[in-house]
Amino acid sequence: MLAKLDRSVINQKTLKNVIRATGVGLHTGEKIYLTLRPAPINTGIIFIRVDVEPAVKIPAKNSFVGATTLATTIINEGYNVSMIEHLMSAFSGLGIDNAYVEVSGPELPIMDGSATNFVFLIQSAGVTEQSALKKFIKIKKTIKIEVNDDSRAFGQTAEIRPFDGFRLSHTIVYDNAVIKEQHASVDFSKTTFVKEISRARTFGLMQDVEYLREKNLAQGGSMDNTIVVGDAGVLNDDGLRHADEFVRHKILDAIGDLYLIGSSLIGEFVGFKSGHAENHALIKKIMEQPDTWEFVTFGENEKMPPSYEGFAASS
Repeated sequence: MLAKLDRSVINQKTLKNVIRATGVGLHTGEKIYLTLRPAPINTGIIFIRVDVEPAVKIPAKNSFVGATTLATTIINEGYNVSMIEHLMSAFSGLGIDNAYVEVSGPELPIMDGSATNFVFLIQSAGVTEQSALKKFIKIKKTIKIEVNDDSRAFGQTAEIRPFDGFRLSHTIVYDNAVIKEQHASVDFSKTTFVKEISRARTFGLMQDVEYLREKNLAQGGSMDNTIVVGDAGVLNDDGLRHADEFVRHKILDAIGDLYLIGSSLIGEFVGFKSGHAENHALIKKIMEQPDTWEFVTFGENEKMPPSYEGFAASS
């Protein structure tokens, strides 16, 4: 974390240069071309389906979320982009406010199943400060989502609490001898996204992988991009990157999902057995209750949360 500056501001940021990558779609198994481009102030993150004519822009906002099964999918004018949460997590973790994301198909490439390749792309493109203050959403009251009224309810909860910074805690519980119950908490005033979260990969139980293949899904899935868990252990030759990699990946997903609120958050997220559906239901509830939050910026000599001091630049 950078030392606090006497005169500091947190301005919006975008990419310094265009950068391109290719990869495979997790569910389609098709080759996907990806281009990240700088964008002007107050643009936000905009996905663009460039494989259709004319190209279709899909803002990375919760109001454009069309599905949350297996991944977060945004949709506009009948065209969708799924698996956006890992890239969105990298944008959030590195403080990118504005960018265009051009993609040649209906899902982002899965890369290695984490956010680490996206972090590398962003860092390789470079980050540049823009001439407008970064907007934060500061949580003033606790908001909670509980799933208990449908067929998929198994005790999931997701909540956001007032907190002077950005902290996420998550608990997962699986009926699996390898995963069992895991809990993790990350306070970004004490560590960084790149160090603690970015390398945590997506995972699946062996029986779930087989089921998805039967449904013509996960066609691009492999042990190069997914942790596959059997009854007795992890099947990947390289094992785990963290002992609690499973729950860290859930935190990675939550960071990406929460960034679809359109701004970085000042608050604490707490999830219990929750996933994409609960994350987006929470965002929707936040937006429906404007008395529970406020927009804030940090200009010259204003005290900023320790979690975001690393985003500051001298004025």
